[in-house]
Amino acid sequence: MLTKRIIPCLDVKEGRVVKGVQFVDLRDAGDPVELAEFYDEQGADELVFLDISASHEGRETMVEVVEQVAGKLAIPFTVGGGINSLADMKRVLRAGADKVSMNTSAVLRPELITEGADYFGSQCIVVAIDAKYDEELGSWRIYTHGGRKPTEWEAIAWAKEAVRRGAGEILLTSMDADGSKEGFDIKLTKAVNEAVSVPVIASGGAGGREDFYDIFNVSGCDAALAASIFHYKETSVAEVKAALKEKGVEIR
Repeated sequence: MLTKRIIPCLDVKEGRVVKGVQFVDLRDAGDPVELAEFYDEQGADELVFLDISASHEGRETMVEVVEQVAGKLAIPFTVGGGINSLADMKRVLRAGADKVSMNTSAVLRPELITEGADYFGSQCIVVAIDAKYDEELGSWRIYTHGGRKPTEWEAIAWAKEAVRRGAGEILLTSMDADGSKEGFDIKLTKAVNEAVSVPVIASGGAGGREDFYDIFNVSGCDAALAASIFHYKETSVAEVKAALKEKGVEIR
């Protein structure tokens, strides 16, 4: 069995780490370089860096911040936000990222997933999905532009399409659970995890150590990502790992 991964996430806006609830009401959470160093020392398995306003503002990812963060890390590092071309991927990977994450750009031009996978290998390509339950659809709808724009895509169908086109990993954020601290969206994560053959990272809703156990135990996902509970020291990566180990979950 693959060991489960615990991944802190740095949502970066204007050079600072921020965190909100359901993608709004953002508040400052610190310096990305300092936080990256802290999580590396804490035993995080990977780190995700998302330039959350790049796609909405139509600009490239902050490469200089990526370089500074990469310089402090000995763990795999995924970078997303404003990645719209092969040239953007090259720039971010050269700056020190191990993987690139695409969300809006992949939905707008799915061929980008294949271009990246063909050039760098699927292991480098993460497709991030922001999904929200839609009564009318009777399932989860995909949103782009930092959760601002609904699309025609249903979450499970889009996850399958992304993998078919070459995505090596799915970073799945529940917009309903995001920032709620009421637990990960187990139903959504399980549905997507069962539909695809690549690792799924659950994101959105972590409120405590037990939530990590629940999402791994019930959904079968490969990794769980959290932000505010780590940034604001409500719990730590080390404490989450110790609690999981105690319950017999295979972790690194």
